[in-house]
Amino acid sequence: MRGYSGDKDAYLKRLRRIEGQIRGLQRMVDDDEYCIDILTQVSAATKALQSLSLGLLDEHLKHCVAEAVAEGGDAADEKVREASEAIARLVRS
Repeated sequence: MRGYSGDKDAYLKRLRRIEGQIRGLQRMVDDDEYCIDILTQVSAATKALQSLSLGLLDEHLKHCVAEAVAEGGDAADEKVREASEAIARLVRS
């Protein structure tokens, strides 16, 4: 079971909302909306994805990494490395 499984429905609901934002962006471009209005919506969608990412990262640290660290060994090192790489990707984006 994944760490986010308990909140899976909430994550799916957020993803559907983000999907709607992206479709709205497509319509805005198709309708030749004002550039700044489109950029404002891009910013909102980006923040929504970042928020989702931080929630998933938090779940990963609380469940997957914590469990691996409790067990120890190479699996713990691998989970910590994965989490560090994920954090680095989020910071760069």
